[in-house]
Amino acid sequence: MRAVIQRVSEARVTTNGQLIGAIGPGLLVLLGIAKEDTLRDADYVLDKVLGLRLFDDSQGKMNLSIRDTAGGLLIVSQFTLYGDCRKGRRPSFDRAAKADHALAMYDYFVAQARSRIAAVETGVFRASMQVSLVNNGPVTIICDSADAPGR
Repeated sequence: MRAVIQRVSEARVTTNGQLIGAIGPGLLVLLGIAKEDTLRDADYVLDKVLGLRLFDDSQGKMNLSIRDTAGGLLIVSQFTLYGDCRKGRRPSFDRAAKADHALAMYDYFVAQARSRIAAVETGVFRASMQVSLVNNGPVTIICDSADAPGR
């Protein structure tokens, strides 16, 4: 499982011109799911997302997590995070999970996030979406469960 995590002042997702989810200060998480991902991968990535100290403390040092700030979380599925560009000009998405597995993993990730923090918004799985954000910093972190200890 791969996540691109962006610290935002605000973020929103729309589809067909309709606002689907929006947050103020918090984290936008673009979430890619691989064929081989398990609940263990989801738990690892979510723990990282919720625990990363990406927000400034009173001294201006990135020392606070999303939990510490009570910020929002906007989770958007994005299979293209598993695009492989090593050959040719057209990315291969062979490593991306098929829709049924990806949806189950995405739903699990969102449910676990909602059980741990109050403000969780999402996009629409498999929809064409427009994501707008104001990246605060900019701060952008990539987290991949393949990097977890013991993998």
